[in-house]
Amino acid sequence: MKTQLKTKNHMESLKSNVLFKIGMIVVLIIVLMIPTVTVQNLIKERSETQLSAIDEVSEKWAKGQHIVGPYISIPFDVERKTVDVNGKEITEIETKQLYFLPENLNIESKVDPQRRHRGIFDVVVYQSMIRMKGEFTAFDCAQHNININRVHFNRATLNIGVTDLKGIEQQVKLNWNGKESLFTPGSATLNLVKTGIQAPITISDLDTDTYSFDLSLDLKGSQYLYFSPVGKTTDVNLTSNWQTPSFTGLFLPDNHTINSNGFDAHWNILNLNRNFPQSWIGKQHDLSESAFGTDLILPVDNYKKTDRVVKYAILFLALTFTVFFFVEIMNHIFIHPMHYLLVGLALVIFFTLLLSFSEHLMFNTSYLLASVLTLSLIGGYTYGIMKSWRLSGLILGILTILYLFIFIIIQMEDFALLIGSIGMFLVLALVMYFSRKIDWYNLRIGQ
Repeated sequence: MKTQLKTKNHMESLKSNVLFKIGMIVVLIIVLMIPTVTVQNLIKERSETQLSAIDEVSEKWAKGQHIVGPYISIPFDVERKTVDVNGKEITEIETKQLYFLPENLNIESKVDPQRRHRGIFDVVVYQSMIRMKGEFTAFDCAQHNININRVHFNRATLNIGVTDLKGIEQQVKLNWNGKESLFTPGSATLNLVKTGIQAPITISDLDTDTYSFDLSLDLKGSQYLYFSPVGKTTDVNLTSNWQTPSFTGLFLPDNHTINSNGFDAHWNILNLNRNFPQSWIGKQHDLSESAFGTDLILPVDNYKKTDRVVKYAILFLALTFTVFFFVEIMNHIFIHPMHYLLVGLALVIFFTLLLSFSEHLMFNTSYLLASVLTLSLIGGYTYGIMKSWRLSGLILGILTILYLFIFIIIQMEDFALLIGSIGMFLVLALVMYFSRKIDWYNLRIGQ
């Protein structure tokens, strides 16, 4: 009997001990962070599923396109003296490629994007009309110390690198100095591009001639459209009815407009702005490093925003438990650790609700719906514990402010750190203000 009474007194002492309660709250927060990691892994998995859906649609429609060219490839022979095993000198002929880039290049492109659906996921594909025209001048072989008699001008080709040839919708015709020819698949060499098209051209061995070209390319693709600035002067105009472009690559547009009707962007790039010359031999330069263009991004990335919300999980848990703890000590009531645990689980389920809703609804709507459901559950449960509309209303109001605060941080991405830091400072200031007169040495919960 005395042992039972002693045990009961010990439990009562622990029940009202502030340090024990704080320790329990810290342990619960650590334990509840485990399922939040699971939620983050679920977000990553769903995001990867979305990327798989995008890749699957892109594979069947056409992948993102990167246009490299046009450039001219001219083969030439090089003699190389070697000695065989018998000591006899022999002459070997090796064929190399000489590359020339255009003096000026003008590109006019109109992009018509469309949304395609794969399950619950949206994928952006497009059809584009690309017109290229410009001039080549000065096929000066002497600057590369090449014997002009060994240059095969009759085998010269004009090449254009295209990432995914499935995107070409019509036969591509080349107007070369007033003469028309057809492109064939494949590039003359694999030194510059892995996939592309080529057309035979007629040039002379005179480096003073000027050659004009003109071609139209109807091209399908998905997600993005890039170009490489191969002209000594490259001028690109890109228009579309897409309202949320992202201009990426080594160069941003000199000027652009974005409105409800779409966007219009213009680039003007000089050869001095890039790191390769107008002509060279072999694989000395990578033209893809100077790529520029636009990504046709979707207006909302719900997975990214949901992941950012989950990163504030410890803030949700810590502030919510802090509110409950101060309600305990300032109103002399006792809240069991199990109550803390169930409220914490409701907060964790909020993130799962937000993730699942955001796959079908706009993010803001999803956040509102998940918040209302979670706050209603916690508010009703709090009233059931405390039997007080005043206290449950106080907790519900504070949690509503917390959810609103996190929502504002998510929306203001550029100022998230600033707003978050100020908010946390104010929270700490309020906690310090309301706890300034508490005698922590003599404090007992529920008394």
